Amino acid sequence: MQFVDEVDIHVQSGHGGSGSLSFRREKFVPRGGPDGGNGGGGGSVYAVADPHRNTLVHFQFNPDYKAQRGGNGAGALRTGRAGKDLEIPVPVGTLIHKRDPETGGLIEVADLTTVGQRVLLARGGRGGLGNAHFATSTNRAPRKVQPGEPGEEFDLHLTLKLLADVGLVGFPNAGKSTLISVISAARPKIADYPFTTLTPNLGVVALSGDRSFVVADVPGLIEGAHEGHGLGHQFLRHVERTKVLIHLVDVSGASGRAPVEDFDIILRELELFNPEMLEKPQLVAANKIDAIDDPTRVTALEKRATKLKLRFFRISAVTGEGTRDLIEAAWPIIAKARAAELEAVELGDEEEEARALPGDYNPALMPPLRSGKASKKRRQ
Repeated sequence: MQFVDEVDIHVQSGHGGSGSLSFRREKFVPRGGPDGGNGGGGGSVYAVADPHRNTLVHFQFNPDYKAQRGGNGAGALRTGRAGKDLEIPVPVGTLIHKRDPETGGLIEVADLTTVGQRVLLARGGRGGLGNAHFATSTNRAPRKVQPGEPGEEFDLHLTLKLLADVGLVGFPNAGKSTLISVISAARPKIADYPFTTLTPNLGVVALSGDRSFVVADVPGLIEGAHEGHGLGHQFLRHVERTKVLIHLVDVSGASGRAPVEDFDIILRELELFNPEMLEKPQLVAANKIDAIDDPTRVTALEKRATKLKLRFFRISAVTGEGTRDLIEAAWPIIAKARAAELEAVELGDEEEEARALPGDYNPALMPPLRSGKASKKRRQ
């Protein structure tokens, strides 16, 4: 399946139905009066985070979404049917922006980060009132009705940011795809030429004790990636949500580059793309130690990592040497971040519940509920 992480779509909610102009006309019922019903409300448009979708490709072929309009009112005080709501499934991690029709700028609407999260994109139009609604003691035969309100209409920009716990970053051919294939069941394309990885890959890493996390491998970065050079700039957003970054550096000498220089370039590109990226926990892995021709390349990289107070690992993605220690080192960071997220969610739920109750609410002082039978006896 083609990987697409940015699309533009158009959504429109349903129009409300019109109110009815009708009078009751029956035998033996003189002056029946107005009986026009109200129109039904139009359907609304919602976005729902769907765990079974991992790309926005289906929006390329279906960019327009319109909810059902409400039915018109009818005589005998019959209300028009309500339009059905339209739910649009999107991948978890989708960021939704509304495009300003005047300036063309983007205004954030929602960030769908949890499975099943549902957000309103366009509210359906309200149904119009029938002439029965306008009857008064002085106007017993009104001929006034309301048309239904139009639905809302928006141009939206959808951006997908994959949800992963660990992000692998590094130059092309640093061994990121090989590593993810060794530590997870993912099977990305692996070859000995640059930019083999054209789209992000996700893999689930299983550890002992029923522990697991998701790792993301993005296309290799090069100098100037934040300005659009190479391929990695298109996918840097996919490591913005990760809990820990693993720098994979080729120390074999086959690339002809200096490991320390490569490492510093990647750090600089991450900072230029988003300064908050460098605030994430980071690990440094010297890859391809099975093909070292100059040990000083490894020691120089280790000194650089130590200076930045980052943990350093020697690994070989091909042989698997050191990979277990690397992923085990990432787990405590992931577990701590997950606990903090869970605590934040629980705190948010408590605050929302507190806002829903009056400030002087005390369940011990609330009067007991009385049944309908008891109330009836008292009235008698």
